[in-house]
Amino acid sequence: MPGPEFLPRPRRIRRGAALTLVFAGVLATAAATDGLPRDGGKTSRPLAARAAAATVDRDDVARAAAEAMADGKSGTKAAEAVVSRSGDRWGAVYDKSEYAEFEQALDGEYTGVGLGARRAADGRVEVARVQPGGPADKAGIKAGDRLRTVDGLDVDKRPVTDVVALLRGGDRTSVVLGLERDGRKWAETLLRTTLTTEAVTVQHLDGGAVMIKVASFTKGSGAKVRNAVRTAPAGAGVLLDLRGNAGGLVAEAVTAASAFLDGGLVATYDIRGEQRALYATAGGNTERPVVALVDGGTMSAAELVTGALQDRGRAITVGSRTFGKGSVQMPSRLPDGSVAELTVGHYRTPAGHSVDGRGITPDLMAGKGAEKRAETVLSGLGGRS
Repeated sequence: MPGPEFLPRPRRIRRGAALTLVFAGVLATAAATDGLPRDGGKTSRPLAARAAAATVDRDDVARAAAEAMADGKSGTKAAEAVVSRSGDRWGAVYDKSEYAEFEQALDGEYTGVGLGARRAADGRVEVARVQPGGPADKAGIKAGDRLRTVDGLDVDKRPVTDVVALLRGGDRTSVVLGLERDGRKWAETLLRTTLTTEAVTVQHLDGGAVMIKVASFTKGSGAKVRNAVRTAPAGAGVLLDLRGNAGGLVAEAVTAASAFLDGGLVATYDIRGEQRALYATAGGNTERPVVALVDGGTMSAAELVTGALQDRGRAITVGSRTFGKGSVQMPSRLPDGSVAELTVGHYRTPAGHSVDGRGITPDLMAGKGAEKRAETVLSGLGGRS
């Protein structure tokens, strides 16, 4: 899946001696101010199935950090070593500045040049999307342009997420992109800046349906979904587009699901063996026809919404199998101020189905023509499309 620079996904890679936190649109961990779990962790990669995630005790991580600090060593690095050895593939440790950047992204902001990258059919990296008004847009860069280099480093053989890491940096810092379009090669020097993302967009389709595209569940996105459903024309069906949605804040996902439900169960999860549940808010629209579009980039909190609407018969799902990220992470502050994200449990859909390592199979499988098929299905459900 594409790794847009402007979607929040934490990933840590080493660039020389520096450790960089990347927000790349494949997975989003969530801050949980209301006590809900986070829905993600570090970098993900597709798996058809896998064993349950290994876990590590947070006290062990904190103890390792404290002992390292007492010896004059880095508590963060010691904690990273414990998490790495644990086998917790979603576990991660972030220093204070990295975590602050991460939390900024959850507010819908990021620092970069305003473009997304993807792997083209020929294996090369190309520009997937340009954010209007951003540095890349002002420089005339367009979707489809080939991205050859970033600061002189060839990107074709690098994972797209690593390319995104190179694009990001500090506010008002510069980055040089090597580009190609229709055989013309050139270099463009851009100044990174703080940009605001639009997590929810609404489009009125020709047939009368409303498409609500949710790119990620950042702060305020759930309320925007509810408002879009509430203000849609009477009789209009809704296409809820969750394709490429890497997740985000669990509370926002529950609010979004509540737009289509009148209370009731959204998901269950366990925290170190203790069973808990997430419930929709009463008063959602239960009459408007809904079709949810999903694909392999639909992850985590987005799968939580998909599972709730599918299991409760509230939406027909169209597309391809979702990613399968259903483990629960909780944050733990370490003695040096860094934060450890550790796996503590797993989500299940209202019908009790586990998502982790399995994903959600849509009601109707569809590839390139998924959107058109979804409109056809929506029309058959009685909603204008």
